[in-house]
Amino acid sequence: MSQVPHLPALRLGRPYRSLDQSAVKDHKTGEVRAEVSTVNAGIIRKDLKKLAASRAALKQFTCAQLIELSAKAGDLFLNGTLPLGDGGHTQTAQQYIETLSSTSGLPWNLVRRNMDKIHFALTNLKFVLNGLSRGLDLGILDAGTGEQFGTKLSYFPTCQALGLVMPSNSPAVNSLWLPAIALKTPVVIKPGKEEPWTPFRLIQAFIAAGVPAEAFGFYPTDHEGAGEILKTTGRSLIFGDKNTMAQYANNPAIQLHGPGWSKFLIGEDCIENWRDYIDVIAGAISDNGGRSCINASAVVVPRYAAEIADALAQKLGPIQPARVDDPNARLSGFANAKMAEFIDSQIDEGLQTPGATDVTAKYRNGPRKVFFEGGIFLRPTIVQCDSFAHPLANKEFLCPYASVVNCPQSEMLEKIGYTLAASVITKDAKFIEAVTDFAEIDRLNIGPVSTMKISWDQPHEGNMFEFLWKRRSIERAW
Repeated sequence: MSQVPHLPALRLGRPYRSLDQSAVKDHKTGEVRAEVSTVNAGIIRKDLKKLAASRAALKQFTCAQLIELSAKAGDLFLNGTLPLGDGGHTQTAQQYIETLSSTSGLPWNLVRRNMDKIHFALTNLKFVLNGLSRGLDLGILDAGTGEQFGTKLSYFPTCQALGLVMPSNSPAVNSLWLPAIALKTPVVIKPGKEEPWTPFRLIQAFIAAGVPAEAFGFYPTDHEGAGEILKTTGRSLIFGDKNTMAQYANNPAIQLHGPGWSKFLIGEDCIENWRDYIDVIAGAISDNGGRSCINASAVVVPRYAAEIADALAQKLGPIQPARVDDPNARLSGFANAKMAEFIDSQIDEGLQTPGATDVTAKYRNGPRKVFFEGGIFLRPTIVQCDSFAHPLANKEFLCPYASVVNCPQSEMLEKIGYTLAASVITKDAKFIEAVTDFAEIDRLNIGPVSTMKISWDQPHEGNMFEFLWKRRSIERAW
């Protein structure tokens, strides 16, 4: 057995060792942790012509059966020893944690939390799909037609497969595609360059649970190959920055997952009690190492911006990198050192524009960008901005970062723009009505609720059931 695992491409379930391989390396030492077969767009194009057979393999099962198999896969993912590549290697749960940590920079405790989120989603799919489908009897999907609530119903699949162009920032993003299997939809995955581990382990867990292998494509590939997945599968999810999102903004077949610009708003009626909310706001900024699109990146208040920024800075500024096995570790290292350097320079450049202060600087007692045990880290940054016009007021970075801005309550919704998750701390009925009607907020929390709090049956970005199945009108004479 070779010392370094080899992760093959999975060509609709069939392992494939390519002549072209890329190394996944430890972000600190540069040690190769795996060789990964990469494939070109031509191979993907050829394989995706066979997607009908992949869907047929899933259609042999009822949705209820696939929900049960998904729950088994969840337990295997969390606790099992599963195949790792094609050379006889296996991987325990702890080995997965340690390997993912070494290549992504996430400390062990944050990897475990992400594992728990994925496990919860898989073992509660019946509850999740009930919410996504608004209580639909999923047996109607098995039969194609049926009757419920006194209404004749028929649904048809919108695609042959779900294409996924995945990021490397956080393993829990894989939870977004998990309902697809129970909804009889094959998945075709381009993994993140530094994070092939989670999708590969999930695929192995599904297969070990009894889901047909041909329902899964795992295609490490380049930009052209990713484009083929987006173009051919019929429905896709893509993760990326603002420029990536702009390319696909007008394509309803592609569900976009980009920057979230998630925020806290405090209303006039609650602002005098701002000290009561510091802990929940600080947690929303820093949880998961600040890597999630629903991490709060701005705090908008009618007054006390300076005081609130200082209180947050006191709480977050002293946080430092810790050993990967420290159960209290809160910062993630950067697998891509250039990304850390870019973010650090972007913040410093923004601070050159008058009207912004890095309030955490006086509590860090050192630079924002630091090296620790061979890794590169960015410590938390809280910036007080004089107005939303400042370039740092509505920015989001892949680390614990947030601006704090004074803004009259009457102007908040006009200023904040698109917001993936907003926590609005108010009891003012008129303000609640205004934010409820505001179309630019995707997920809304009323009260001191973390933007990081998720509910799987109320997704913060896109409804997988409605994305993969569409209702049609039907009338039968016999």
